[in-house]
Amino acid sequence: MSFDAHHISQTIRRDPSDIAVFGGNPANLPQWAAGLSEGIRNEEGRWITDSPMGEVEVKFRPGIEFGILDHDVIFPDGTSMHNPLRVLHNDDVSEVVFTVYRLPNVSDEEFARDIAAVEKDLERLRDVLEG
Repeated sequence: MSFDAHHISQTIRRDPSDIAVFGGNPANLPQWAAGLSEGIRNEEGRWITDSPMGEVEVKFRPGIEFGILDHDVIFPDGTSMHNPLRVLHNDDVSEVVFTVYRLPNVSDEEFARDIAAVEKDLERLRDVLEG
């Protein structure tokens, strides 16, 4: 089974490595990822945040140094959602690309809200890094 996917791209006028180092550090999530980071804390090596979905764990996968900021969000019931996030070199700027998957039973309206929230998060990331 596969999910519908929507790719969101945001140009950021910074070197890809700068974006990867900043964006791939869970401690920085409150500065740009509103959907995940009402406040984040490290509890025995696990990054826990109070999100609109309740208390969740955020776990970045290996590859940050290559611009791979894929991360999993682990919900209170133990289910996990994979979030692909890549930083791509584009001449003298970077493109940050996030893939939003549409999970089963998600309405058109909910999917549109998820997409809009990620767009705003990527705009905040741009504003923080370009500011």
